[in-house]
Formats: sequence, C-alpha cells, structure tokens
Amino acid sequence: MSNAEIGLIGLGTMGAALALNIADNGFDIAVWNRTTAKTKAFHDQAGDLAQRITPTDTLEDFVGALKSPRAIILMVPAGQPVDDQIAALRALLDDDDLIIDAGNANFHDTNRRARDAGDLPFLGIGVSGGEEGARFGPSIMGGGKRAYWDRVAHILTAIAAKHQGQPCATWMGEEGAGHFVKAVHNGIEYADMQMIAEAYGIMRDGLDMDHAAIADTFAAWDKGPLRSYLIEISGKVAAATDPATGQPMLDVIVDAAGQKGTGRWTVIEAQHLAAPIPAIEAAVVARNLSSQREARAAGEDLFGAAPHRIAHDVLSLDTLEEALIAGKILCYAQGFGMIEKASEQFDWALPLPAIAEVWREGCIIRSAMLDDMATALRENPQRNLMMAPKFADKLKATHGALRQVVAQAALHGIALPALSSGLAYFDAMRTARGTANMVQGQRDFFGAHGFARVDDDADGHHGPWGS
Repeated sequence: MSNAEIGLIGLGTMGAALALNIADNGFDIAVWNRTTAKTKAFHDQAGDLAQRITPTDTLEDFVGALKSPRAIILMVPAGQPVDDQIAALRALLDDDDLIIDAGNANFHDTNRRARDAGDLPFLGIGVSGGEEGARFGPSIMGGGKRAYWDRVAHILTAIAAKHQGQPCATWMGEEGAGHFVKAVHNGIEYADMQMIAEAYGIMRDGLDMDHAAIADTFAAWDKGPLRSYLIEISGKVAAATDPATGQPMLDVIVDAAGQKGTGRWTVIEAQHLAAPIPAIEAAVVARNLSSQREARAAGEDLFGAAPHRIAHDVLSLDTLEEALIAGKILCYAQGFGMIEKASEQFDWALPLPAIAEVWREGCIIRSAMLDDMATALRENPQRNLMMAPKFADKLKATHGALRQVVAQAALHGIALPALSSGLAYFDAMRTARGTANMVQGQRDFFGAHGFARVDDDADGHHGPWGS
C-alpha cells in the first residue's frame, strides 16, 4: 500500500535516528536497508513509533510503499555507494520522484550528481548534530533546485532543531551548496575542538590542574561568552571516570584523533578558493600529527620533554578563557570568509546570515556567539566577521590574552597549532603593509614574474637585478 509520505534508505546510526525523528514528528515513513535483519530489528525496537514506519524487504517493495511523487532520503556512506544507490533507484522511480542525499558527501560529487540528474529531481543536504541531533533535531543545510527543497521543506523544517521557535533548516543554493556549507561547518568544528583541546593542554600540562578542576573550569566557561555544545561536553568528558580502572577517562584515551575526511575536504577546497583558513588547516594538521605516536615518542626521547609548568601568577584561567574567545572569533571569521569566497566562485549567493542562524541549534558547533554573528552578517555579509563592531571590540579586549597564552605556551614547549595560527591570522589582517613585497621581489629575480609598484599598481614591472 502506497501511504508513506517519505522514504529513507540506510539504517545506520544517523539514518535510524533520522527515521525515528521523522516518525516522531507525525510523518509516515518507509525504510529499507540492504541488510533485511537490520530493517526488522529497527522496526521491532521503534516502540510506539512503529505504527508510522513501514519496513520493507526489497527495493521494489520500498518504492511501492511511497506516495507519488516520491521523496527518498539516502543515508548511505559517501562516494560510490551513493552513486550505486541512485542508479538502482532511478530504474524503479518515476521522472518526478525526488532523491535526497543526506550523507556526508563531498560537494563536488553533489554538483556532479545534480548535473547528471538533469531534469530528474535531486537534492544534496548537509545534516549536522550527530546521532542525538538526527534523533531530536539536527541542523539542515539544503542544496539543489529551490523547487525541490520546497517539496519537502515542511518535513525538513519540522524535524530540524529550533532556536526560539525558528527551524534550523534552510535552502542554501543550487547543486552542492548545502554540502559545501556542511563541509565548512565541519572545518570550523575541527578548529573549535582543537582550540579547546589546546586549552585543556595548557590546564593539564602548563598549570598542573587535575581533571576535576579542568571539568569545573569548562563548566564555568559554559556559563559565559564561550557557552556552546563543545565547551559543555568537554567539561563532561574531563569529569568522566573510566569504569574499568577508576582513572580519569581522559587518561586512558589514546591521544590519536580520528577523522572522516570532511575537515580535509574543507582545507583542500580553501586552497582552490585562495581562502585563508589557517586555524582550520592547523587543526587538520594537528590530527594528522596526533596519529604519529611512535615518531612523537622518539622525538621526546631525542630532544627531551619540554618544561611544561607555567606559574599561575604568569597565566591565569581568566586569561586562558579570553584567549579562547579570541581564537573562536577568528576561527569563525575564517570559515565565513571561505563561504563568501565560494559564493562568488560558484555563483551561489550563499545566505551567510541564514547559515549562522541554522547553526544556532542542533549542530556540533552551536554556540552563544552565533546570534551576534548572524546579526553582524546581516548588517554586512561581505565584511570580515572580525571587523564587525561587536566582534572587533571583543578582539580588542581579548587578543592580548591570546598573545600571552601563545607566548607562554611557546616558552614552555606546549604546542598550540590552532590558537597560534589564529593569532598569526589576526596580526596579518591588521597589518596594512606586510612582507609580500619581498616575496614579489624574489619571484621577479628568479623568474621575471613582474610586480606592481606602490606608485603604479599595474602588473609587469621588473627590478634592476637583471641588468
């Protein structure tokens, strides 16, 4: 019987949570998974929501269970599995049936799939918030033709997180715009997490604080300007105890960070766009370095352990908090700057204020600062966020603290790649005349590339070194 308003393929962690969210919001949904036993187990465990869920054993049964015109969400691994699933579905669908890729796709793949679809309906949407967000309200970033978004917007806005009643779901632009915005979200997430980890390192190694005191510090910060999901959970992680050993949980976790590649995609694309995102790049590099455990251990044996301890009268927790505030502003400024570059490059007209609003709830980087960021971007979306009056005032008040933290960390051998890169970005962005004139002189000397002069900005001038 064709009665389900929407379908979902892929009942992994995110797919199962999203399907329950859809049912919980009053929509009948059909589901299918390549492994039939997983479909059955999902339905059996759905409780009262099972009556709104139609489990199916075959792809043909799944398509037959949907109302026409059909709308189908794919929650399958990125890459070839998405292409394979689309091909299998298209053979069974009508020309006006809509396929929605809601996985962690590379936006270039989404661009290609949208073009390959031609007049066949297709959307690529970014979904952020992890399992909890998918179940109870994620942030949703839509990409594709606006008419296709509008067909399912009533469902997507219903299941999205809400900020003061406003759904954290909106259409971003054509083709892969939604997945691009999600990629930048993940890049900011990498940098935000890394800067928090660096603050943890200062507290643990520099200030010799125990995990209870570190947890209390994060909890206190979560009541102030740094209030955010990541600060909140960092306090909970620091406070947790390992049930097996009774040790602090952080002491038994291997210090090698995993990654699924979305941060790397962001960094690669930033290079293509010539968009400076040094804090995000540093965070990706830090994860790569973290995996080199044997080399790092050999380095400590060879060069000796650094003198980590920092006197409390030299560096305070208040200073560390202010440094993290400055780093966070600079990180977000870089991310929104990259989005603005992409908007120009791909002619997407990406709605920067709406992006900040979509990120206010549901997603991993949700933060108290995003309300003010949305306001600043609405006033002037082309302006670097760090130049907006409210954030400029905050940076004037906090960049000195960032400088102190970075300096003390350098003196005491504590690596702060993201915070240090954020400070370098700030200093570069407030230097009217930098040192690239030397680079241009070098390029002209060895390659006759030419340069512009301060008294004539036309390219093609050359120095006297060739005579």
